[in-house]
Amino acid sequence: MFDHFVWSVVAVPVALVVVIALLADRLPPARAAKVLAWSAAGTALASVLNVAAFTVVAAAEIPVIAGYFGWSYQTVIADTGHVRWVPWLCVVLLAWAAVAAARVVRRHRGGRAWAAGLAAAEAHDGVVMVRSPAVEAFAVPGRPGQVVVTTGMRKILTDRQYEALLAHERAHLAQGHPLLVLLSDLAGAVHPALWWVSGRVGYLSERAADEQAAAVVGDRTVVAGAIGTAALAAHGRPPLKDVRFASFARPRRPGAIPRRVAALLGHPNAGGRAWPTAGVLTAIPVVLAVSSLVWTGEALYDLVELLVLAHGALH
Repeated sequence: MFDHFVWSVVAVPVALVVVIALLADRLPPARAAKVLAWSAAGTALASVLNVAAFTVVAAAEIPVIAGYFGWSYQTVIADTGHVRWVPWLCVVLLAWAAVAAARVVRRHRGGRAWAAGLAAAEAHDGVVMVRSPAVEAFAVPGRPGQVVVTTGMRKILTDRQYEALLAHERAHLAQGHPLLVLLSDLAGAVHPALWWVSGRVGYLSERAADEQAAAVVGDRTVVAGAIGTAALAAHGRPPLKDVRFASFARPRRPGAIPRRVAALLGHPNAGGRAWPTAGVLTAIPVVLAVSSLVWTGEALYDLVELLVLAHGALH
């Protein structure tokens, strides 16, 4: 099983980060966000399942536990004798991943519950206006999803810029960006190598929404102006109480606003330095994730075979 550990826990996550670093700016933002989020999620799932399999092996090496299930702990130890440290390392990794994932889920649930409380107010055409000097605007997923805008945000934008803001936030809902961000955050939480991917998906989601807003209003400079104006107005002002996620004017990570504005004022396609073979390149991270999942399936099969063999050794 050690080769499965090396491939799914070590090799593929690192390879995925390298591939994403090379490809992310060469794909349209909407496509890149989806491919990166789902590939990272698949890779993280394969890693966690491998770690869980080795955790079972570690438990089966304990005489008391092995005896309870009717396994020969000597048989299990013999199978991993040359890498005895791996099962016990995986015990620590699995515990750490479980705690990290729980924190991400709790943060997202808390953020959505808080936002849903604001969005419970009367909405007009899917938009809830909150009286507050804070400069904030964000999309609240749901059925139906809604857009929350503060009066402070509305005050500093022109009518055209406000139209761009609404188009941007509605694009987040239409393209399922909250789910993509959650998937990438979970992937980054359970595997350190994938932490960078989480931030990248968040940025690409914003870029995809920017591009959709530009298509709706028909003027990229209006969208860029709305972003810049909102960011400058939000600087130095306190956010809404308990806000736990990025809004239109407040990026998740520093440096995103200037890059988004520059992309909008640059080439109209703004999907990055697109390659003619972009469709083929999109498949690379997907293939890596799928290969890791398939290899993990074989690891789980090997685990079952080992436990059957260990059980037979005592009977």
